[in-house]
Amino acid sequence: MKIIILGANQVGSTLAETLANEANDITVVDNDSERLRELKDQIDIGTMPGQACHPDVLTRAGGEDADMIIAVTESDEINMVACRVAYSLFQTPKKICRLRSSAYLVSDKLFSKKHGIAVDVTISPELIVSEYIERLIDLPGSLQVLDFADGRVQLVAVKAFYGGPLVGQEIRLLRQHMPNIETRVAAIFRKDRPIIPEGSTVIEADDEVFFVAAQENIRACMGELRRLDKPYKKIIIAGGGNIGMRLAETIEERYQVKIIEHNPQRCAFLSEHLNKAIVLNGEASHQELLLDENIEDTDVFLALTNDDEANIMSSLLAKRLGAKKVMAIINNPAYVDLVQGGEIDIAISPQQATIGSLLTHVRRGDVVNVHSLRRGAAEALEAIAHGDQSSSKVVGKAIEDIDLPEGTTIGAIVRNDEVLIAHDDTVVESDDHVILFLVDRKTIPEVERLFQVGLSFF
Repeated sequence: MKIIILGANQVGSTLAETLANEANDITVVDNDSERLRELKDQIDIGTMPGQACHPDVLTRAGGEDADMIIAVTESDEINMVACRVAYSLFQTPKKICRLRSSAYLVSDKLFSKKHGIAVDVTISPELIVSEYIERLIDLPGSLQVLDFADGRVQLVAVKAFYGGPLVGQEIRLLRQHMPNIETRVAAIFRKDRPIIPEGSTVIEADDEVFFVAAQENIRACMGELRRLDKPYKKIIIAGGGNIGMRLAETIEERYQVKIIEHNPQRCAFLSEHLNKAIVLNGEASHQELLLDENIEDTDVFLALTNDDEANIMSSLLAKRLGAKKVMAIINNPAYVDLVQGGEIDIAISPQQATIGSLLTHVRRGDVVNVHSLRRGAAEALEAIAHGDQSSSKVVGKAIEDIDLPEGTTIGAIVRNDEVLIAHDDTVVESDDHVILFLVDRKTIPEVERLFQVGLSFF
């Protein structure tokens, strides 16, 4: 597939590396020639310096025969204009537009081909990240919570602790512990090394365990691996930007929320638009302010500013002063592994959260959900099975008979509104939503081919 990515920022660079490794023809457009040179030295892609929305630049980048344009520059306006130019000049089949401001997301009419900007898919990183954090807050003790099939199924990562009923025992005993609840361990990461679970696999303390279950059964499954954390009540958000404000809006009715914002004008804006959240003007890295706001009684401290260093320092201070759980947004990928799991409980990478949404629209076959896991090393996806036994490689087959690539497991199937946890003898039917876990992203093309329908289907 020939794809033009507009913007060599963190999102654009991460996306370019991901897609280039999957044998796509990638060209990245950016104003910053130095950044493009650095990117080209790292991965095998084409680059084009220039303004991303200018027709001549898009033409030189290969717009005439591009299959897809993904506009992820820092400017909403440049992204929208670029998509319109691509449609008007080249009739580019698919145009994906990153939008940071919620003001542009109020009406679908704005993006129609006939009267609007001609965008096929809009992606809002701030909305994606705030929803991601909300799921972590709603499920105390989780390291990652991913929704599939409109939330009916969830894939959850937790760290196994000493004392958990299943820790030190074989996975096959899970059904004995919970005879009335269906779940499946999709993967285990032990000291950053993936383990494909089998019935005889023994879960050890400190394992990072990914399991899949119907949404209503998730907490019961977590209880088998660790002592359940009490529901959170008191939340402090450091940073009242787009992500901090969106998160506060969605959780302020259910939690006691305080926002610390250093800009007085932004504080006034937040106060006008939030109903219950308390807005504080100050620096989240000031010890006196945190102590005054009873940081020692805080269940979760969230550092959500655009400054990695400020997020790290305020998080470390909050944890030292007694915050029970600390999460921080970290934009620099090199920092994520350094801080995750130490004083900072969860390091959130906006790039990885956003990449999954973008990949959903790039994957071949009918893939409706993609989530990037383990800082991009692994992936979970939801694919819809189509066809019949003569045209499909999965329909009509039991899971044990499907030729899955090594390191790939099917965790669950959603059939109509019913959640079926996958067993070896489960047979895949047409229109099933199949949730897969891949510990090695190199196998993605093989998985995509499994869910592509043969010509006999047509």
